[in-house]
Amino acid sequence: MTKQAKKESNSKENIKKQTVQNETENSKKNMSKKHTPTKADLEQMLKDEKDKYLRLYAEFENFRKRTAKEKLEMFETASEGIIKDLLPVLDDFERAISEMKKNKEDEMAKGVSLIYDKFKNTLAKAGLKHIEVHKGDNFDPEIHEAIAQMPVQDEKLKNKVVDVVEKGYQLGPKNIRFPKVVTGK
Repeated sequence: MTKQAKKESNSKENIKKQTVQNETENSKKNMSKKHTPTKADLEQMLKDEKDKYLRLYAEFENFRKRTAKEKLEMFETASEGIIKDLLPVLDDFERAISEMKKNKEDEMAKGVSLIYDKFKNTLAKAGLKHIEVHKGDNFDPEIHEAIAQMPVQDEKLKNKVVDVVEKGYQLGPKNIRFPKVVTGK
């Protein structure tokens, strides 16, 4: 082997030895940096983890309650769209029965009344309720929809319901159609 080759071989060995020596020193330094946690450190870590757990649990409970409430509301009003579409059919049944009774078609009116009652009961099972309004009731803009005012002779009928043009309905706690009324002026 030439002197040049021996020098290169020795320098490679020296580099390897130095690298191993540096790694050993680094691992000794890292070991000296690590310390075992004290009892106070462990208690603080435990307290922090318990706090995180309690917060996460409370957040989950709130989520669970909120989704249960939303689910209940959704079931109560899920059929709102279709029931709103069926209300004019309910009105048509009432008008048909009224006209049949006027024209002395009692047998036909009875048959239609049976169908009407069955239809109305089916909608009631879905949560539909009629909003009761009578002539002479006080007009309340929260409950009624005034479509006209009519002059009245009797002072007692001023600002009162004079006529009910269209019935109002509720689906659960929500008004889906306000009763349309004529008020006295």
